[in-house]
Amino acid sequence: MSNPNSITVSQVSDVTTVEITTQGPQGPAISGVSFDISGKVDDAVLYYHAASDTIKADNTTTKLTLVDGGNF
Repeated sequence: MSNPNSITVSQVSDVTTVEITTQGPQGPAISGVSFDISGKVDDAVLYYHAASDTIKADNTTTKLTLVDGGNF
């Protein structure tokens, strides 16, 4: 039985099968969390900001601030 989602193209002795697929269903959206990445910069690290109850990515916390000025 042939697959209804495939097309077979034949050329002399070569046979190529091309399968046509569609995107499946997406998982559930994240709820209860707000993201603010409007100030994102290169190498930004995600962090939780309690005052605004958001997950942020901005120039406050980057790979450089963690390595050169991080307070651990």
